[in-house]
Amino acid sequence: LHRVNGADLRPGDTVRFKCGGAWRGSLLPKSGDEKAPVTYTVYGEGEKPLLLGSVSRDHAREWEQTAPNIWATLKPEYHPFGPPIDCRTSRWHCHRENGADLDMVKQPGEDGPVYRVTCRNSGTKSNHIQAWGSFPEWEAIQDGASLKFRFRTRSTKPFTTAPLTVRRGGRPWNRYSTGASFKVTTEWQMHSVPIVISSRGQDPRLHFSLGGLLPEGAVFEFQPLDLVHVKASQADPLAIDVGNIIFDHGKACGWKKWSVADLDKPLDYVYDSVDQRVFVFSEANPATSFSSIELALKRHIVSQGSAHNVVYDGLALKYGAAHGFGGGDTAHLTIRNCDIAYIGGGHQHTNRGRPVRFGNGIEFWGAAHDNLVEGCRIWEIYDAALTNQGRGPSSKEINITYRNNVIWNSEYSFEYWNNPETAETRNIQFINNTCVNAGVVWSHAQRPNPNGSHLMMYTNTAKSSGIVIKHNIFCQSTEWGSRFSAGWKPLPEMDHNLWYEPDGDLCYFFKEKLPASDIEGYRTKTGLDQNSVFAKPGFVNAAAGDFRLSPNSPARTVRPDGGVVGAESLWNAAGD
Repeated sequence: LHRVNGADLRPGDTVRFKCGGAWRGSLLPKSGDEKAPVTYTVYGEGEKPLLLGSVSRDHAREWEQTAPNIWATLKPEYHPFGPPIDCRTSRWHCHRENGADLDMVKQPGEDGPVYRVTCRNSGTKSNHIQAWGSFPEWEAIQDGASLKFRFRTRSTKPFTTAPLTVRRGGRPWNRYSTGASFKVTTEWQMHSVPIVISSRGQDPRLHFSLGGLLPEGAVFEFQPLDLVHVKASQADPLAIDVGNIIFDHGKACGWKKWSVADLDKPLDYVYDSVDQRVFVFSEANPATSFSSIELALKRHIVSQGSAHNVVYDGLALKYGAAHGFGGGDTAHLTIRNCDIAYIGGGHQHTNRGRPVRFGNGIEFWGAAHDNLVEGCRIWEIYDAALTNQGRGPSSKEINITYRNNVIWNSEYSFEYWNNPETAETRNIQFINNTCVNAGVVWSHAQRPNPNGSHLMMYTNTAKSSGIVIKHNIFCQSTEWGSRFSAGWKPLPEMDHNLWYEPDGDLCYFFKEKLPASDIEGYRTKTGLDQNSVFAKPGFVNAAAGDFRLSPNSPARTVRPDGGVVGAESLWNAAGD
């Protein structure tokens, strides 16, 4: 994808991927204009072209046994070349939020300045303290370049940081690289952390997070030295978190643990961010037990921060540990006829000492307007198949439509939230979608908060209007059909849907569970779904993934205009 990302595309240009082909990495779309979008689509015949957010480890030679029943990928080696880039004059500062408290002073050292950080309160999440440093000679760095950032650290209390990456130093905080964590000890230690440049953009900054990780009362010292160009011994080293392992294209998935000592069941695994290796519990070499092993990396498969006037049509995105389509500040995007599967599971941050994972099929973050998602098939998603969400006064989410999509086996079919009161949400439409088996997903049992729900309507204090949820099929969930948290004035316009929840709760309404056995109680309490139908949808063969409607399906009688609810046009959601 580096050639595609580096192409000099202009408004009106089209990039075509060959059907039956596969590409690895992150697609970084170019923007078009109001009259001429840039289009990413297909040519030829056969299966949809695959964009893969993973690296493969299919061969026995790519694994070694490190202990009884423990197998690991090989540790990469890096070989330097070219003159180093001096970082001793880089300017560093610490951002803090949510009550995090520290002092940072710059002191002279024998081999360049030393930054001394005295921590009084590091907060609860890793983003509550962030270290930012200028990136020298950025203009000379090429897309795809591999570097090692050399620096020295020590701390009065040992800890491990979040991954060091290159990010944009302002909204929408685009990530320009992969990176790795590093351990800080009580003695001065030299670090050489690999960075792979995945994209280029404005205002680059070296970045790592300390919130919730730097111990209270610790004095942390950091001395930047230089950046060195390197070549890795492997073509695709595991430079970023592995959020899922997909065996034989979904026959099985790994169960993520957080230390090698916790590996006690088959296919348990740990990602070691320092040595950039994966350790798996397996009696035999994993590559002798499975013909395909895909390690999903924490990167968006389509990283579209700040993109506008782009069309995606007919692509398949699989095996990524962040989002399928992700990025903030987007506008006039169309995502059409795409398949998105086995997404999420990457380590997002640490909250009160507990690792938090994430990953949505399609996410529109923060400021997003005039975006359309239609005709897509989405399954096996860690969090939400579809979502728009944001935080901050600049989060204006306007004119976003999701229609005629088929979603199954995702923790949430649709998730929405926007905060605070100065944010705005207007004209969000979720219509004619077929949503099946929320919470029946590879990751459900691994979550600290199993919460399978078709509609996950989290806290919403933004000024909101025109949120419409109509003409959908919502069929079965592990916890509840919908969930509403705090805020929400007014509730969405939600009606003329078909709901089927044979067991459990139809809605978790502001901490009150409303059982599926009491439809009238649900309607009275919420005011929602006054004209909806609560019945089995009558799919042709749901077990085989055929979500067409039988001739006598009640879904054909819900809409007052005589139309059919759900995405019947996508006749076989699980077909090849």
